[in-house]
Amino acid sequence: MQDREGVAFLQWALPRLHRPWAGFRRVRKKLCHGVEARARALGLPDLAAYRAWLETHPEEWQRLDELCPVTISCFYRDPPTWAALTAEVLPELAERTRSRGAGVLRAASIGCASGEEPYTLSLAWQLEVGPRFPALRLAVTATDVDEVVLERARAGRYEAGTVKLLPAAWREQGFEREGELYRLRDRFREGVTFLRQDLRAAFPEGPLALIFCRNLAFTYFDAETQEVLLSRLLAHLEPGGALVIGKREQLPRATAELTPWSSVARQTIFRHVPNGPSRG
Repeated sequence: MQDREGVAFLQWALPRLHRPWAGFRRVRKKLCHGVEARARALGLPDLAAYRAWLETHPEEWQRLDELCPVTISCFYRDPPTWAALTAEVLPELAERTRSRGAGVLRAASIGCASGEEPYTLSLAWQLEVGPRFPALRLAVTATDVDEVVLERARAGRYEAGTVKLLPAAWREQGFEREGELYRLRDRFREGVTFLRQDLRAAFPEGPLALIFCRNLAFTYFDAETQEVLLSRLLAHLEPGGALVIGKREQLPRATAELTPWSSVARQTIFRHVPNGPSRG
């Protein structure tokens, strides 16, 4: 299949799934390979035939939607964001949690893929922030729609390239070598729970002090869906809590309910200010 054929198909199909073509431009080849495999499984010769199939078999749209999730991740992705989280955000959230007498700081990683993000959070907490708050524990709910990647997350074994961005001390303390793989030590898996969820239908239970929703809601869904998802995120985020998005993402529109946490991560970490003016 030539690239232009795949592009034409995606430009036709993705808007019907409330997904923007622009969000998939960089990963179009991977997505097209999955679509081609699905067409072959149906005994269809090409994407034109698959398009005709979709037009006459409406139930197939759900199967196509299931091919769309993108699972690209690594530990400590976007180091400046993690540096700000470790130095500023987590200590403030921990102090806020402790001051109201709670014993658990609750966080969520939505679209967690193979677990790199929630496990990085566990490493940051246990190695840097948590020792200052011995009476407080971190509980992370990590969700994804793909059970295959969730099983990888639960196994906790990673290739060297996945952990290369981690600070060396974190990598040395957090992992054991198993041949060519790095196995996350058991203590850093404690408090991290993996669930299969589609953020369009379900969210981790709130209120949450910290929500990661990076490179997902504000990349792979259209503007209308983004508005709905942002409202749901805010409904689950406690006052003063933090929302973390991807460095190439933008919120669907400005809202006084979210303000940049600091100048260090103005585009990626936002503080929830629920008493701001309501969004129209």
